[in-house]
Amino acid sequence: MATPPSSRWEELRKESRRLENEIDLKLVSFGKLGSSYSHRDTSSDASGIASSGHVFDTMALEIEQLLAKLRSVNGALNEYVSSVNSSSPATALHHTLRRHNDILQDYTQEFNRTKSNILAQRQREDLLRSSTKEGYKASSGLNRRTELYLKEHEHLRSSDALTEEAISIAISTKENLSRQRGMFSGITSKMGSVTNRFPLINSLVQKINLRKRRDSLILGGVIAVCVIVLLVLALR
Repeated sequence: MATPPSSRWEELRKESRRLENEIDLKLVSFGKLGSSYSHRDTSSDASGIASSGHVFDTMALEIEQLLAKLRSVNGALNEYVSSVNSSSPATALHHTLRRHNDILQDYTQEFNRTKSNILAQRQREDLLRSSTKEGYKASSGLNRRTELYLKEHEHLRSSDALTEEAISIAISTKENLSRQRGMFSGITSKMGSVTNRFPLINSLVQKINLRKRRDSLILGGVIAVCVIVLLVLALR
């Protein structure tokens, strides 16, 4: 048996009110979620951010589905009002239908506004986290380059110090050799005058001079090798 028109109207109204109450509760929770987004610290851990994002997606989907059901029920109410006889008291029915449509419109606008605010806040957090990561990477790279420059600077300073030390040793050695050469020249000149008088002494002095030159060459070679080794170590 077909449902009487008045009974059909009451069933649709009850379903519409039920959906309106359920949507109202969902929108209150959705609004609190939006407030938590606006006051949340952008340095929150990744697990907390992912969890809140999942809650947002779930609640948004549920509200969208409820709004779609309410829209369908209001459409059925509108069809019922259109089908009643003109002699019926349609004014009250139109007034009731308009109130339900206004409520649907208000809920839809509130949902879209809250959803847009949350999405904008999520996008802002993503940008801030991305900027923070990039800044950290850039800072780490800069610190690494600075550390390398400092190490290179210390290496150059050590090389300069070793080079200066090698030069100082070479200069000191040269001065000592010059003094010894002067002493040997004085001795040689004195011995020359003696050997001119005594041939045997002259032969002995020549042998001494040969050995002295040999010792000087050996000493000079040793000093040169030492200087070269120090320079190589300093420039490494």
